[in-house]
Amino acid sequence: MREQLREKMAGDITLSSHAGKTIRKWREEFGISQQDLARKLIVSPSVISDYESGRRKSPGIVIVRRIVDGLMSIDETRGGKTLKKYDLGEKSECIISMKEFSGSMPASDFLETIDGENLTESVALDMDIHGYTVIDSVKAITSLSSLDYLQIYGWSSERALIFTGVKYGRSPMIAIRAHPLKPAMVGYHRPEQVDELALRLATLEGIPLVKTDLSMQALVDRLERLG
Repeated sequence: MREQLREKMAGDITLSSHAGKTIRKWREEFGISQQDLARKLIVSPSVISDYESGRRKSPGIVIVRRIVDGLMSIDETRGGKTLKKYDLGEKSECIISMKEFSGSMPASDFLETIDGENLTESVALDMDIHGYTVIDSVKAITSLSSLDYLQIYGWSSERALIFTGVKYGRSPMIAIRAHPLKPAMVGYHRPEQVDELALRLATLEGIPLVKTDLSMQALVDRLERLG
């Protein structure tokens, strides 16, 4: 599990179009300060700050692995609380379909593939999608725990999370807002209605919120042909 998580974190950072933001997301997920991480890596806290803010160019894989190993090592010295939350073994029952792409796909092309509509017009579709996860929102609400949460992101958070069984769309966006890991796109499959709060939260996070009215079978079929 430790090696799987290590590879997932490193891949997530290196594949991200905003590596610094992704480093920050993982650091916050582990509850580790810039100062503590810098001390572990024997660098100045300003180095970590510069990477996260984008003032310093994106780190190479060697530095990324040092950062990842530093986060995991610090967590271990604190009892491994965060490491123990994540088990990348058996897939959560709330996941309907999931795939990693061999490359990246423009968000606009992904939206076209699912016959989607961007509900957050002020959020530009200028990101890349590296994979997708289709999630049963009812099962997610009743059973998704922190142990499962990482699983929906697969090997990169730069992905589309598509929720089925959505009535108003508040719960998925509240959960995403509360967690440091963020997807590149959130989709609702045949929502009954999209609540204004969901739209506002998506806009605040800078995440395009889209909807698709394809049948479930057509949606999964199209998605599984991608990548």
